[in-house]
Amino acid sequence: MPTHTIPSLRAHAVAVLSSAGVPTPDADAELLIGQVQAKAVTDAGVAASDAMDVLEVVERRAAREPLQHITGRAAFRSLELAVGPGVFVPRPETETVAQLAIDALLAVASPAPLAVDLGTGSGAIALAMATEVPHAVVVAVENSPRAYVWTRRNARDVAAPNLRLVFADLASAVPELDGTADVVVSNPPYIPLGAVPRDPEVRLHDPEHALYGGPDGLDVVRAVSVRAAALLRPGGTLVLEHGEAQGLAIRELLAADGWRAAVTSPDLLGRDRATSATR
Repeated sequence: MPTHTIPSLRAHAVAVLSSAGVPTPDADAELLIGQVQAKAVTDAGVAASDAMDVLEVVERRAAREPLQHITGRAAFRSLELAVGPGVFVPRPETETVAQLAIDALLAVASPAPLAVDLGTGSGAIALAMATEVPHAVVVAVENSPRAYVWTRRNARDVAAPNLRLVFADLASAVPELDGTADVVVSNPPYIPLGAVPRDPEVRLHDPEHALYGGPDGLDVVRAVSVRAAALLRPGGTLVLEHGEAQGLAIRELLAADGWRAAVTSPDLLGRDRATSATR
C-alpha cells in the first residue's frame, strides 16, 4: 500500500522549499513533482520509488540548485531550451533584450537581414531571433567549451535553418562579416568582480565566465562595443543587456566609442535592463 500521495508530497515539498528560502515554493513543487510523476492523479497513491525520486529532487532544490538544472529545461519566449552546469540559465528579463533585437531586425528593409549574437551561451537570444524572424540570418558566437555543448544541443533541437554557430572569442569573431551586420546583440557578463550575486542559484551554479565583467563589470561590454562597431553597417543597431544600475555608464561608454542615439530600456519589472545604440 503506497504511503505517499501527490497532495502529501506537494505539501512536504512546499514546506521544505519555503524553509530553504526558495522564492516560488508552490510553483517549484508542482514542477518537481510533475518531473517525476507526470501522469499522477491528484489523490492517487505514489509508488515508493517515485516518492523517493520526488524527495530527492526537492532536497536538491532546497539546496538552491537551479530548478532548470534539475529539470534540464528553461523556458525562453516560445522556446524550451536545454540547460545545465556550464551554461548561464536564460532569465525572463532577457526576453526583453531579445524583443529589442527582434524589433530592430524586423525594421530592416533587406530581405535577409543579418544579426550577430556575441556570447550566445545557451543560444536563447539567437534562437529567438532565428525562429521569430525566419527571413533573417543569425550568427551565434560562443567561446566557452562547456557552454558551447548546450549551444549546439539547442541549435540541433530547434533546428532553425537560418542559424549559424561559431566557436570564437567575441572580441575577434567573424571578421568576414565586418560592415555587413544589421543587428548585434549581446548579454555579456556584467557583474563587477567585487559584487556577489544575492541569489544562491546564481552565485553557486552559474558559470563565473558568464557573470563577472572585471572591476566595474564593463570589461566585456567594452569589447562588445568595439567589435559591434566593426561588424555593423552604418545605421545598424547594437542591443546590450546590463544590470539595472549600469545604464548611464554604458550610454557614456557607447557615446565615447562613437555610437549614436543610445537609449536604455526597462524590463517587464521596470528595471533598466538593456541599452540600444545606432552605429
